[in-house]
Amino acid sequence: MQQVSLSTGSGVPLVDQIVGAIRGQIEDRVLRPGARLSAIRQFAETHGVSRFTVVEAYDRLVAQGYVQSRRGSGFYVANRSQPQSEPAAPQTEAGVFDAAWLMRQAMDVGVEGIRASAGWLPQSWLDEEGLRRQMRSILRRENSSLSDYGGRPQGYLPLRQYLPFKLGEMGIAAKPSQIVLTQGATQALDMVIHHFVRRGDAVLVDDPGYFALYGLLRLHGARLIGVPWTTDGPDTEALERLAAEHKPRVYFTQSVLHNPTSACLSPANAYRILQCAERHDFHVVEDNTYGDFHPGSATRLAALDHLYRVIYISSFSKTLSGNLRVGYLAARPDLAEALTDVKVLISLATPEVAEELVHRMLTEGHYRKYLDRVRTRLGEASARAQRMMDRVGLRPFISPEGGMFVWAQVPGCDDAMDIAAAAAKAGIILAPGTLFRPQGQASPMLRLNVVYASDIRVERFFKQALDGKGGSQ
Repeated sequence: MQQVSLSTGSGVPLVDQIVGAIRGQIEDRVLRPGARLSAIRQFAETHGVSRFTVVEAYDRLVAQGYVQSRRGSGFYVANRSQPQSEPAAPQTEAGVFDAAWLMRQAMDVGVEGIRASAGWLPQSWLDEEGLRRQMRSILRRENSSLSDYGGRPQGYLPLRQYLPFKLGEMGIAAKPSQIVLTQGATQALDMVIHHFVRRGDAVLVDDPGYFALYGLLRLHGARLIGVPWTTDGPDTEALERLAAEHKPRVYFTQSVLHNPTSACLSPANAYRILQCAERHDFHVVEDNTYGDFHPGSATRLAALDHLYRVIYISSFSKTLSGNLRVGYLAARPDLAEALTDVKVLISLATPEVAEELVHRMLTEGHYRKYLDRVRTRLGEASARAQRMMDRVGLRPFISPEGGMFVWAQVPGCDDAMDIAAAAAKAGIILAPGTLFRPQGQASPMLRLNVVYASDIRVERFFKQALDGKGGSQ
């Protein structure tokens, strides 16, 4: 092996110097695949370092794939394939959009791209300093555990003991035993689907509704039956007719700041939904992931139903951190038990450190003020976005009461797919309405995030794209 030059006064740890030097020799093909590295003792004596330093350096090289360890023989340069450049993103043409594509593009779009239909807030809006402060506090605690599988199957007990208080403020009565913590709302939905849905079962969903839910249901072989959505919630006459015809086991809906329309359920419609569920014997899954952004009181099915037929789902991914992936569901006791069993089979447990971090953020005293600031900023962003829509000729489904979405109609077209495809080529990610239809039907609508839609580049794009389609000239 070539001699490695080490410096004790450089400020770079010796382990890092050894790893960098050997890795460089391997990448430069000075050390070729199959070459044997110096024995640990020999390297240590030659370079005047401890054997523990050499062991750690070699172990890092093994972990990084540069070196292989052969028991009783030593360490050898691994046969690594040459790195390949990142493939270019495929060109997007009309007709190739689907839920997975949108989600990947929203996550992968570059720094210069605009997530104009993103389902989350900008990172700068979130309380990252508060998260860092609480994480440091957790890590300083001597009994904090980062290496086990988590705690109780239902999740971190102090957070489950706090959530009934939060739910109680919305009129939803629940005990800690009725709450199951999940890895975001998506896992909660998946757990419910695992429990209720079998291949070929009819499932009622909002139309338009949450596209990722559609994908999960299709993975389980469900038949999606769309319930038309109005400015007051689902069309309850259509719901009654569809329930009688298809005999569903479950209806998935959103009652507060519905995704994608931002409409809220009216009290009258809420009662009709529960009456229909009673008559036709199906459960209702109420996903209120965006509910905390509502600036006032709102109707929730779980409050009216007392968690008898309703399973309530929410998450802190949108308000606190999408990275932590902490969500929860509340259900009647027997369903909570059954869904806990599903959770254990799917994931064994959920990360207790993340759940403790969320618990600290909720109980340290300023979460309410933080949410108030976010709601105010969303209101201001919504006003700006709606003024932009007026200027370019987009037509909102409703004027939202809050939240981050506006559901906008593109004038002069039957399908907004072409607009979304053109936007993608310009580095602007838009969600066309077809993604939010259960069967992928054509739609003249787009979902816009009011925060990102205020970007001047979005307005310029729409002015150019809608010229001659009935929009602003």
